Amino acid sequence: MTVLAVFRSRAQSLDFLSALKAAGVPAQAVSTPKEAGVGCGVSVKFEENMLFRAKGVLARRPYSSFAGFLRGGGFL
Repeated sequence: MTVLAVFRSRAQSLDFLSALKAAGVPAQAVSTPKEAGVGCGVSVKFEENMLFRAKGVLARRPYSSFAGFLRGGGFL
């Protein structure tokens, strides 16, 4: 299943995308769905089996605009 990392900042979304790729996580930038109700319009999409690694990347970086992980229409 796909997971989206939702941010309120476009710059931080794209920085997180770069950090994930550097950590070996296949990811891509996508439009944030309206159901999220937050965001800058750009989220980072990756597969759920990479969630642990993505959380590790997130923990090492000061992303003040991170809103949460979205899966199947709801936040985790």
